[in-house]
Amino acid sequence: MILLTDDLRERLLANGLERGADHVPVVKFFNPLGEGVWLATERNADGDTPFGLADLGYPELGSFSLEELASIVLPFGMRIERDILFTGDFPISVWAEAAREAGSIRAAERILYRAASPRRDGA
Repeated sequence: MILLTDDLRERLLANGLERGADHVPVVKFFNPLGEGVWLATERNADGDTPFGLADLGYPELGSFSLEELASIVLPFGMRIERDILFTGDFPISVWAEAAREAGSIRAAERILYRAASPRRDGA
């Protein structure tokens, strides 16, 4: 799978030009076999260095390397993947706070979307 499409690259670069904004994540990468989730909000002009929320056991904001993500070979020949259904929906500050409180990006995702979805009990 291609980690970044041209459209995603352009959106990340545009966000990177608007420093200091609380961007909504553009793309989510994940390890399909275990720990490792990355939410990217922007990227540097170098093309390899996105910024966002990374979780390899503890969620933290920072930069990471697309080249390194692409070079990871997991068991059974699997690789880091892009979540093609991911929509972001919340600013990165909300993701970071929720992930720190919940202990991981995956747990935060469940909590955030459960809280944002309409209640089914009619209330």
